Amino acid sequence: MGNWRVFQSGFKPFHSTESALLKVLDNILLANDSGDAVVLVLLDLSSAFDTVDHNILVNRLERSVGITGQALQWIRSYLTGRSFCVRLGDCSSDLAELPWGVPQGSILAPLLFSLYLLPLGELFRKHNVSFHLYADDCQVIFPIKRDGLCTIQPLLDCLEDIKLWLAQNFLCFNEHKTEVILFTPPKTPGGAQGLDFSTLAPHQRAVVSNLGVKLDADLRFDAQVNGIVRSCFFHLRRIAKIKPFLSHKHLETVIHAFVTCRLDYCNSLYAGLRQAPVARLQVVQNSAARLLTSTRRSEHITPVLRALHWLPVFYRIRFKVILIVFKALNTGAPKYLSDIIHQHVPVRSLRSADQRLLTVPRYSLKSRGSQAFSVLGPSLWNELPADVKQATSLETFKGRLKTHLFSLAFGL
Repeated sequence: MGNWRVFQSGFKPFHSTESALLKVLDNILLANDSGDAVVLVLLDLSSAFDTVDHNILVNRLERSVGITGQALQWIRSYLTGRSFCVRLGDCSSDLAELPWGVPQGSILAPLLFSLYLLPLGELFRKHNVSFHLYADDCQVIFPIKRDGLCTIQPLLDCLEDIKLWLAQNFLCFNEHKTEVILFTPPKTPGGAQGLDFSTLAPHQRAVVSNLGVKLDADLRFDAQVNGIVRSCFFHLRRIAKIKPFLSHKHLETVIHAFVTCRLDYCNSLYAGLRQAPVARLQVVQNSAARLLTSTRRSEHITPVLRALHWLPVFYRIRFKVILIVFKALNTGAPKYLSDIIHQHVPVRSLRSADQRLLTVPRYSLKSRGSQAFSVLGPSLWNELPADVKQATSLETFKGRLKTHLFSLAFGL
């Protein structure tokens, strides 16, 4: 049950889709760096919150979680006695009892659903298969060792047990929407040699959507960047139409709400990417700055970004990665991220001992290992000036970090 709590990122303090994806990608990148292929299975559950059995849930809360007495009765009362009807115009059907599901729209519903799934953790451990969850989104990660038997049979056995468990607990496994993607090291573009992938082949995709991020088998993020650029320019064109009716302050707020948020969503995953995709995202930010300030295309954009105090995209990505490292060092990040960030402890007394350096794991491939959060995060942290690393509060750290990156970006 402990591992289950650790690797469930939905609706928990300091956890997010970004932290979940950082951990999953860290596992994939390090496995590829070691020469191992990785199978990622994205399980899809149909109407998961609507099919929770109340009796099973209450029993699980009592036996597995230890909730008893009045507290358990409150939860039972919260779940039962609900009804629904169908209304069309002025006509309504008779009320019908709602004997299943957790009430959606409340903060308690996703928590109860997470507890409903508790026994799944034992299935994953039984088959020695890694997993990560965000609410009802389940990711199964299975490395294929290059020096071992090239088989996915343990994964297939695990998936069969999961299907059986879901059926027994009245949860509907949507096989048609379940997706599989195979990540292979760059030196083996043809995939894992000798791997029998026929069972999962109908579900295999070159690109999958994972918690709002499109992952491609080469981890180049081309599909993700294409989607961001297309969406941002769509919104910029719409914002341009209402620009005459907005003050500068309100226009900037709208741009941040519809454009900047898309550039920043899970942008820590882009650290270490090639220059070309980052440059495309920078074009979006430049266009947003020109719209906000009415700057012509012929005018240089760097002074505009500096005047707006906007960090360029490349440095926004670095800002996010380093910020997550700070949180991991100061109990502000999930345990699964804190556990892969380690303080450097020199074997003998050195002047650098008080510089708050982190251990940078060794890696083999620049296109894989160097992009993993557990490698890139400490590398970027160690490059920071001492006064930035010595900040004691989150707000102080963010201020000093932005000032430092701002100086690097604009040569101040």
